[in-house]
Amino acid sequence: MGAAPKHVWGRSLLEGQCAAADLHQPIAPPRRRLRATMEEYHRHCDECIDGVLGGEDYNQNNINQWTASIVEQSLTHLVKLGKAYKYIVTCAVVQRSAYGFHTASSCFWDTTSDGTCTVRWENRTMNCIVNVFAIAIVL
Repeated sequence: MGAAPKHVWGRSLLEGQCAAADLHQPIAPPRRRLRATMEEYHRHCDECIDGVLGGEDYNQNNINQWTASIVEQSLTHLVKLGKAYKYIVTCAVVQRSAYGFHTASSCFWDTTSDGTCTVRWENRTMNCIVNVFAIAIVL
């Protein structure tokens, strides 16, 4: 019998940093591939958010359309990468205020195969946080 997978509690990172977990062979690609996937996604996500929200001012009537578009474009991009992962993508858009915006997430999973990336975007009227969770598909 093999050892049970190690699990840890983790928090998503703010300030646009990506977290990638160590990966094991042969059921998941090496760690550098997940890290590269999350870094590539981070660049794509910045462009995606800017394409949807760039040049816009906060408007509560557009939030559902904006968040749906960002999530759909993100998932489409991730699926096109053809990696053996299930993805969960969340998006929050809030109006900027003097009170700020705080968010956190926690994962209980196998750090040898799963990872997360958080992208933070803002303009003068709104903040946007996109979280991606990548869960390895074990065959």
